[in-house]
Amino acid sequence: MSEARDAAISVLIVDDHEVVRRGLVGFLATEPDIEVVGEAGDGREALSQLAKLDTDELPRVVLMDLHMEPMGGVEATAEIRSRYDEVEVVVLTSFVDEQDVHAALAAGASGYLLKDAEADEVAGAIRAADQGELHLDPAVAKRLTASMRAPEHADPGAELTDREREILRMVAEGKANKQIAAELVISERTARTHVSNILRKLNLSSRTQAALWAVREGVAQNGEESLG
Repeated sequence: MSEARDAAISVLIVDDHEVVRRGLVGFLATEPDIEVVGEAGDGREALSQLAKLDTDELPRVVLMDLHMEPMGGVEATAEIRSRYDEVEVVVLTSFVDEQDVHAALAAGASGYLLKDAEADEVAGAIRAADQGELHLDPAVAKRLTASMRAPEHADPGAELTDREREILRMVAEGKANKQIAAELVISERTARTHVSNILRKLNLSSRTQAALWAVREGVAQNGEESLG
């Protein structure tokens, strides 16, 4: 295997339609920095495949459909993010259901695309996830922003410390914990703890929701660019 392929982003495709998997495999084969290393027909099969791999064999990104039987994408995403911290999940689905979006992001997905997305956008979302960045379909990002209206009497942001607001701005810029730790000269564990505290104080479930909150509240100046 060439050095270029060794450095490629390894991807596991999870979708219950073989024609979709075949199409994705065919397209991603044309991307020199992306390599499909496996396919699964539902979440349970995906978890079974991952359990058989050593840590250094795990895919860096899972491209996940949502509506599958017997295990759907939301449950599978939560399990993957719980068991394999370094494996990112990008949802690729036909549906724009707001409840699905919230559930997938709460489960730990770092990207959410629709199946009518351009092929280049799918590849871009995979690359973004591998870098610890957020990538949402523009229509999905717009809906989420509109739906996240804080109660007028509440100001959850008032509980954030200056350091937490600084880290929140970095999250909105799409920076991963490793990048945050390096820039602030703190450990990655400390960065992760700060992010967890931010989510708790804002009563949010994911980094994506935190980034959208930061943009809406004016904490982040250019966060919208990192979401689209």
